Amino acid sequence: MTHTFVIDSLPESAAQYRETHAMVVADVFRATSCIVTALASGHPVYPVGTMDEAFAVAERLREPILAGEQAGVKPERFDYDNSPAALESAGGTNPIVLLTSAGTLLLTNCRGATDVYVASLRNLSATADRVANHRRVALIGAGTRGQPRPEDQLVCAWIGERLLDMGFEAEDQRTMREVAEWRGADLQVLRKSPSADYLRGVGQHDDIDFVLCHVDDIPEVAVYNGQQVSLLTAAGFEEAAAAGLP
Repeated sequence: MTHTFVIDSLPESAAQYRETHAMVVADVFRATSCIVTALASGHPVYPVGTMDEAFAVAERLREPILAGEQAGVKPERFDYDNSPAALESAGGTNPIVLLTSAGTLLLTNCRGATDVYVASLRNLSATADRVANHRRVALIGAGTRGQPRPEDQLVCAWIGERLLDMGFEAEDQRTMREVAEWRGADLQVLRKSPSADYLRGVGQHDDIDFVLCHVDDIPEVAVYNGQQVSLLTAAGFEEAAAAGLP
């Protein structure tokens, strides 16, 4: 049986893959880095797509933390910005409701898919190894305003390269070009990306350093069930396989 993958770069593309592919979402600067970091620190994470949903979900949780941004600005009544560096030092294990302009919107666009994974530099290898169990995989970056983001392209391409090494085939030439473009890339090139420029402009240098200095240090997979993201270890997936789940 042929196993294939495709790389896409825009949140609005998610709908075309929901019924056919396992979906991997990447928003490296910063939503998926926030999610994986918060999970590793013990916080349950609830991604949402709108302000109304953020407050509605928070009302159902005990002592929730509201984090995120809209149009680059931390909303009123939110506790934290969309910052993995800040969330790592938040302390406690309170549930986090996360709202961002691109990354969590992309995740909510994936609702209805059977398998949705949250990828960052921190859990790149674990994610690649896990999605290799699926027959078709869509690697989707959180591009904005119709344009892809280099950091998300890199993560998707690096996962794609690993899938090629495991016998997968690319579904189109665009996907192969993405993998070839980012093969062997120096992570530091991402310091020159538009996202990094934006973060420097708003004084969030710490997030650039945090993201680029935390690579493959979390050997767990982040799984989104349409409401909540959870970290699962290899043992957790073995239990799922024993139960007959993909």
